[in-house]
Amino acid sequence: MVGGFTLAGAGERTADSVIEVVREITGMNCGNGCGVFKKECMDLVRRIALLKHLLEEIRDSGPLDVLPSESSSSTTSLLWWNDLVVALQASKRLLAVACCYSSSDSSDEAAEKISFQFQCVMWKLEKALGNIPYDRFDISEEVQEQVVLARSQLKRATERYGSMNSRNFFHALSQPLENEVSITNHEVKAKANHVPDTIDSECHDADQMMNKLERRFSSISSEVCPSDDVVAEGQENSAIKSMAEIKKPDALIIPADFLCPISLELMRDPVIVATGQTYERSYIQRWIDCGNVTCPKTQQKLEHLTLTPNYVLRSLISQWCTMHNIEQPIGLANGKIKKSDGSFRDVSGDVVAIEALVRKLSSRSVEERRAAVAEIRSLSKRSTDNRIIIAEAGAIPVLVNLLTTDDVMTQEHAVTAILNLSIYENNKGLIMLAGAIPSIVQILRAGSMEARENAAATLFSLSLLDENKIIIGASGAIPALVDLLQNGSTRGRKDAATALFNLCIYMGNKGRAVRAGIISALLKMLTDSRNCMVDEALTILSVLASNPEAKIAIVKASTIPVLIDLLRTGLPRNKENAAAILLSLCKRDAENLACISRLGAVIPLTELTESGTERAKLKATSLLEHLRKLPQLQQV
Repeated sequence: MVGGFTLAGAGERTADSVIEVVREITGMNCGNGCGVFKKECMDLVRRIALLKHLLEEIRDSGPLDVLPSESSSSTTSLLWWNDLVVALQASKRLLAVACCYSSSDSSDEAAEKISFQFQCVMWKLEKALGNIPYDRFDISEEVQEQVVLARSQLKRATERYGSMNSRNFFHALSQPLENEVSITNHEVKAKANHVPDTIDSECHDADQMMNKLERRFSSISSEVCPSDDVVAEGQENSAIKSMAEIKKPDALIIPADFLCPISLELMRDPVIVATGQTYERSYIQRWIDCGNVTCPKTQQKLEHLTLTPNYVLRSLISQWCTMHNIEQPIGLANGKIKKSDGSFRDVSGDVVAIEALVRKLSSRSVEERRAAVAEIRSLSKRSTDNRIIIAEAGAIPVLVNLLTTDDVMTQEHAVTAILNLSIYENNKGLIMLAGAIPSIVQILRAGSMEARENAAATLFSLSLLDENKIIIGASGAIPALVDLLQNGSTRGRKDAATALFNLCIYMGNKGRAVRAGIISALLKMLTDSRNCMVDEALTILSVLASNPEAKIAIVKASTIPVLIDLLRTGLPRNKENAAAILLSLCKRDAENLACISRLGAVIPLTELTESGTERAKLKATSLLEHLRKLPQLQQV
C-alpha cells in the first residue's frame, strides 16, 4: 500500500520491473511471419518502445512512494502509475496471442475480439500517458516530446475504430486474451452457420443485413465486456467515476464491415473487387493504379480489375449513420458532394471535366500533358471540392509519375498540384500510398528553384501526420532540406525551415538534421544582419536543443554567446526561445552553466523574469535557479 493505494501487483511496484516489461515487449518477435495482426503488433511494440526512456527517468527520480506530492496521501496519487502498469501488462498479454494468431486458427469473432483489445490497450496507454505528473519528476524535454509523439499516435490509432467509454475499455483490458481466442473448430463451424463471413453477396435485403450485423456486433461486444460485478478493486477508482456514468449506454463501435480494410475508415463509396472483398473505391483504385494485381486482404490474384459498386453496403452505412446520428462521411458519391450545412451539391459536370483532364495526364503528347497538369494545378488551388474530385478521379498516382518527367514545366506543375491536393487531409494518405516521397525528395535535390520550394512545402504538409514524419525523415529528405535552407531563395529557405521544424519534432530526425549540418545553417541565420529568419532559426534550435547530439553541436558552434546577446536585444519571442534553448543546454551541465555565467547572462535573465512573456519568465526563473546551484555542482 502507498498512501492507501494498492499498486497493480507486487512485482510492478518499482520502475525497474516495469522497464523489464517494456524490454520483454520490445523483444517480442512480431515482425516475422504473415499473421493477421502483424501490422498492429509491430505498431504497438514501436509505440511502447518510446516509453523506455520515460520510465528510466522516472526511476532515476527516486522511489514512487517517497516522491513529493501535494496529494501523496490520497488514494489517487498513483492511479496514473497503476493505469500505465495495467495497460502495459495487457499489451504484453495481447501481443503474445496476436503475434501468433492466424486466420485459420479461429473464428471471425475471435479476430474481432483481438482487434477490439488493440483498441482498448491503445486507449488506456494514451490516457495513462496523459496523466503523468511531469512536475514530480525530472523528465527531459526530449523524453516529453517522445511521450507526446507516442500519445498522438495512440490517439489517432484509437480514433480510427470509433470510441467507447472508459468502463468498457477497462473491462476488456482485465480479461485474459488466451481464453478469448481458444475457440474449437466445432464452435467455429457452429457460428459460421449463423454469421455471414462477408456482406458482399450473402444477403441482398438491406433491412435483413442490418439486423444480422447488429446481432453480430452486439454479441461480440457482450463477450468482450464482462458484467458489472467483475470490476476489480482499484480499477473502479480509475474507470468508474460515478453511478451516473455506470448507467450511460456504451459509446458506439463502427461495425468492422463498414471500415475499408486498407484505410480502416468508414467507407463512403464501397466497391467489390473480383475476390468478393469490399474496399473504399479511392483506396483500392490507388492500389490498382500502383501496379498491384492482387487483393490486399486475401492476397489472391484479381481475375479482373472491375470495381462493382456495393449499393447494399452503401445503403447500410447510410442507414447506420442516420440511426446513430452520425454525420455521414464527406466525399464524392453519385456525383454529389456534401456541404457543411448538410445539403448536397451536384458536381457531376465538374467530375466529367476533371476525369477528362486526368486522362490527358497520360497523353503521349508532351504539350497536352503539360497543359492538363497546369489546369489540374489551377483547379486544385481553388477549392476543397476540387481537391476531392481530382483525387477521386485517380489523378494522384498519375501526378506522382509525372514528378520524374524531363519536362521542367510539367514537373513544376505536378509537384505544385500534389502540394495543393495534400491540403485536404484525406489526400495525404493517398499521396503517401502512391509512393510520392522519393520523387519529391529528388526534386528537392535537383529540380528548378520553384519546384524545390513547392517540394519542401509538400513535405511540410505531409509531415503534419506523425507517422509520415518517420517515413519522410528516413527518405533522405532532411539533407536536401538543409541544403535548401542554406542556398535557396528567400521563399525556399522559409519553406525548408518550416518543414525541418515539423520533421524534427520526431526524435529520430533530430540526429539526421544535425549530421546534415543544420546547426551551422541556423547559426548563420541568427547572425544575419538582415534578421529576416531569426524567429525560424530559434524555433528549430529550441526543438533540437534537448537532443544530446544537437546539444554538443550547438555548443561547439559557439552559439551560446549569440543566444545571450539575443536575451539582451531580441524581440520578446526571440528572448523567450533563447532562454528555452539555454535552459536545455545547461540542464545537468555545469560547464555550460559556468559559460553563461561568465558571459553575463544573469542580468538579462533577471530582467526577463520581470518583463518577459509567461513562458520566458518560467524559463529564465528555472535557469537562474540552476545558476544559483552552480557552486554545489562544481564541488561535486
